[in-house]
Amino acid sequence: MARLNPQQTSSSTFATHTSTRAEKSPHNKPSTCEHTPSFIPGAVGIVGLGLIGGSFAKALCQGAQKLYLSNRNQEVMKQACADCHALALDNENISKCELIILAAYPHANETWLEQHASQISPDALVIDTGGVKRTTCKRCFALAHDYPWEFIGCHPMAGTQYSGFAHARANMFHHAPMVVVFPDSYTSGQQEQLCWRLQKLLASCKFGSYRCTNAQFHDQQIAYTSQLAHVVSNAYVKSPAAQAHKGFSAGSYKDLTRVARLNADMWTELFLANKDNLSHEISLMISHLQEYKDALDSADEHMLHRLLAEGDALKKKAEQS
Repeated sequence: MARLNPQQTSSSTFATHTSTRAEKSPHNKPSTCEHTPSFIPGAVGIVGLGLIGGSFAKALCQGAQKLYLSNRNQEVMKQACADCHALALDNENISKCELIILAAYPHANETWLEQHASQISPDALVIDTGGVKRTTCKRCFALAHDYPWEFIGCHPMAGTQYSGFAHARANMFHHAPMVVVFPDSYTSGQQEQLCWRLQKLLASCKFGSYRCTNAQFHDQQIAYTSQLAHVVSNAYVKSPAAQAHKGFSAGSYKDLTRVARLNADMWTELFLANKDNLSHEISLMISHLQEYKDALDSADEHMLHRLLAEGDALKKKAEQS
């Protein structure tokens, strides 16, 4: 697989714009001018009420937006609807949503959209929140092409080591980046106008920035910044020493082990959907660790010092860029 670097992407950060409604999409996508929107302005539907979907619900209800919620677990549904003053999302009110947030696992998001595509209002926006983008965007962009609504691949860069609605927070996304992925055929003007509209609908979430990129570069970066971190943390605690850490551990142990606690069902799906990029990053990690081990085994003070200084310098450079 050809790997991209930051200079090869169209990644950019959008500020808040005051433009008008997005221009017509390319390649004969059905025009919203030919279909009358049926949504309630500002109304939001959320599918999946785990940590991320629940946090969207708690944030958006503070903005007094009309909410419709959907979740397989009916106890969670009952609690969420009560907490967020929301109604259940069903086949009768999908068309009332100006924005639909797909916050389940990637495959479940794709399946829901395929099953309900014809019920979504013209000119509505649909976003997902999944941690991988290539597969989801390929399927959902193709589906949206045949309907007069828009799909935008999204990934809110926020979360905790915990899962479930009980751990959702209204301030989860405060100052966090939102990564957005549009079809490659969309012009920069179309992307900015749709992003501006999305920012308005998600204003009460208080995201710090909206960054546009493509699905391939997103998945490459996420393999390093998120997925590898979870693998390393999860593997790190498999040392027998972890069971006797109390009284011998401080900040560094806590930092490195925080995401060892994870939702195995969700992360299995995400890892396999991005297996090429994640495997590449694991291979790099193994090669670097082998360098440290070789320096230790040979008592090579100069080599060990060079490796440590090199990592320190690269960390400083990364923080400055």
